Amino acid sequence: MLTKSPATPTNALDRLTCAGLAWGEGVYARWAAPIGAVAFSLYILLTAMTAWIMPDANWDMLPYIAIAEEGAYPDPQALHDYAYSAVEAGVSAGDYKRLTDDGGGFRSHMTENAADFHSLLGMYRIKFLYAEILSSLSHVVSPVEAMRLVQVFSVLLFGAITLTWLRAEGALALAPVVGAVLIMADFGDSARASTPDLLCSALFLGGLFAYVRGQEAATAILLFLAFVARPDNIVFLAIFAVLLVAFRQKAWGALAGFAASVVAYFAISHWAQHPGWWPHLWFSSIEQHYNMDGFEPPFSVAAYLKAFAASVVRAINVNSWVGVSVLALAGWYGLDRAGFRLERRAGILLAALVLGVLAKFTVFPIHDTRIYFPDLVPPFLLLAAPLMALWASASRHRAAPQVISGDKS
Repeated sequence: MLTKSPATPTNALDRLTCAGLAWGEGVYARWAAPIGAVAFSLYILLTAMTAWIMPDANWDMLPYIAIAEEGAYPDPQALHDYAYSAVEAGVSAGDYKRLTDDGGGFRSHMTENAADFHSLLGMYRIKFLYAEILSSLSHVVSPVEAMRLVQVFSVLLFGAITLTWLRAEGALALAPVVGAVLIMADFGDSARASTPDLLCSALFLGGLFAYVRGQEAATAILLFLAFVARPDNIVFLAIFAVLLVAFRQKAWGALAGFAASVVAYFAISHWAQHPGWWPHLWFSSIEQHYNMDGFEPPFSVAAYLKAFAASVVRAINVNSWVGVSVLALAGWYGLDRAGFRLERRAGILLAALVLGVLAKFTVFPIHDTRIYFPDLVPPFLLLAAPLMALWASASRHRAAPQVISGDKS
C-alpha cells in the first residue's frame, strides 16, 4: 500500500493559482459562518432596498387598496375613485397608464366600471390580515407607501428568520447557498410585488421554525397568522395535520393552528363574500370574468383539465417553482442515500411541504411561483443539518492520507 502525493505544478501561474485557491479555501473554511451570515444579510438588505425604491406596480394594488378602506367609502363608485386616485398618486404616469389602459381589455373596463370592479373584491377581501395592516398604515403614510412598508418589513423578517434557523442548526456557512435558492425562487420579484404573498411566507417560515424547535404556542400563532394573510395555506395545514396524526407526532401547536384556521376559513369566506372555489378558479385560470356578482359557472371537467394542463406547461417553461422543488427533492434523496437522514419531526414537515405544493396546484392550478413560494425555501433549511454533517464527514475524510493500491514488486 502506497500513499499518493498530489502532483506539484511546475508552471509559475499554476502554482500561484493553486496557492490562491488554497488560501481562499482556508480562509472560508475558518470564517465560513460569519462570511455566510454577512453575505446573506447584504443580499437581504439589498432586496429590501429594491422593494422600496424599485417596486413593481401590479394591477392587484387597486383592489387591495380598495378593501383596506371599504369602511370609509361604502359607495362602490367612491371606493373605486379612491383606489384609482391613490395608485395614480403613488406610481409613475407610465405605470398608471399600464395599469388602467390595455386598449379596451380587462384593465380598461375596470377603470371605467366601478360596479364590476367592486364585484371582484370578494377574491381580495379574504386576505384579511393584509387588508387590516394596510388600513392601519394608511393613516400614517400613503396607501402605496403602506404597501411598500409591508414588503420591506416582510423581506427583513424573512431574512431574520432564515438566519436564525441556520444559526440554530450550526449552518450559517450555508447561508450563501440559501441566498442562491432565494434568487432561483424569485424572491426579488416577490419582494417588489405589492401583494400579501411575502408577508404570508415570512409568517409561515416563522411558524415552521417554531415547530422544528418545539415552540408549540409560537407555532400555532404564526401558522394561523400566515393563513389569515393567505387562506390558501389551509391546504398545507390540512396535509400537515393528517401526517402528524398518522405518524403520531406530538405537535399540538401545528394542530391548534390548523383547527383555528378551519374555523376562520368559513367565517372569513362568508364575511368576505368570496365567490367560491370554482368561480375564483375560472377567473384566475380559465377566463377573466368582468362581474363576479352571482357568477356561478357550472363545473366542467374539461375546463379544469385544460386549465391544469396550461398551468403545468407555464409552470415548467415560465416559472421556477417546479425546478426549485425538484432540486430540494434531489438534495433530500442524495443525503438520505448517503446516510445523512432527517430526524422524524423534520421528516414529517418535509413530506407535508412537498405534498402541500402538489395539492395546492391540484386544487387551484395556477402557474405563478409566488403562490408556492412559502413551501419552497423551508425544505432547504430542513436539509441544512444533514448537509453540515456531510460537510464535516467529507472534511475528516479529506484530512486523512489518500491510500491506494500499489505494486508490491
